[in-house]
Amino acid sequence: MDSLELIRGLAQPSPTKIVLVVIDGLGGIDVGTAACCSAEAAAGARRVCQALGIPHDVLDLSRQFQECVVRTFVQEYARGRTPNPCLECNRQIKFRHLLERARALGFRWLATGHYARIRRAEQDGRTVYRLLRGADRRKDQSYVLYMLGQDELPHLLFPLGEMTKEEVRREAERRGLPSARRPESQEICFIPDDDYRRFLAERLAEPAQPGPIRNLAGEVLGTHRGLPYYTIGQRKGLGLSGQPHPLFVVAMDPADNALVVGPEQGLLHPALQAEGVTLVAGGWPVEPLRVEAKVRYRTPAAPATLFPLERGSIRLEFDQAQRAITPGQGLAFYQGDELLGGGTITSWHSNGSMV
Repeated sequence: MDSLELIRGLAQPSPTKIVLVVIDGLGGIDVGTAACCSAEAAAGARRVCQALGIPHDVLDLSRQFQECVVRTFVQEYARGRTPNPCLECNRQIKFRHLLERARALGFRWLATGHYARIRRAEQDGRTVYRLLRGADRRKDQSYVLYMLGQDELPHLLFPLGEMTKEEVRREAERRGLPSARRPESQEICFIPDDDYRRFLAERLAEPAQPGPIRNLAGEVLGTHRGLPYYTIGQRKGLGLSGQPHPLFVVAMDPADNALVVGPEQGLLHPALQAEGVTLVAGGWPVEPLRVEAKVRYRTPAAPATLFPLERGSIRLEFDQAQRAITPGQGLAFYQGDELLGGGTITSWHSNGSMV
């Protein structure tokens, strides 16, 4: 619903030409009604445009979506990592292909329904754009925008960033917009039944191979169905009943095709390494930074010290160990409300070793 409305930006009459563009990333594939890129969502966007009296267009980016988002999703799982496809969708589809298309057509700004805020400031004689958390902390989406920088932000608008979710819904209802109470999508948009294991089994270049399930002492406790079908922190579906205490997936060893399990405290790690790191303001730090960092979208930011390595790589040491740090997931780090940047977690650190 939010991406359809952009209510605040459309609230007042303006001489600015406005066109609402819906991305067709799935090439017409039926993904049900709740997904953000479903046929129902596209139809809802059309009805909203009719109600607001603005043009509506559909942009076919299905080939790019399959190549940049779906293929990467499958490849990352094949490597024993757990990706967040929303990050690649933002990086490659919305803020690369869509933004490039908008600018090529002569549009000054691309507005999306993300709950985040952009601030323009003068620094050392130059204009710098900063990215802040959304005013509604419960809906803040700055985590999935860490890849944005000074090339993109001058051309972006986030009209919902100063609003709460409920304010958006109330305004939509006041305007009589058709999707005012449309349910939010929670699942991965291209996997409407939320069965990612089935999805992977149908698309992996090579079938996932069974292998040993080991405990932290190296003892073999059972056999897994294939590393892509598991994720760090998983407890159910391991087939390890009868153990003296609950066991969780604490690590994967692709070299030996082994799944490592242990007690819940085995999920706690004080540090991580990330790559593909970029800073919103550009540049690269030369000294350690105190930050608050998120290792998943729905986990709270935790105090940490960022140690810059070679450009694009960092080591992050948390004040308190974090649960289920997962290679392949995104890392975003902040100072107060300001998002400084982020990257992809590649390994976690515990007891002097990187895994």
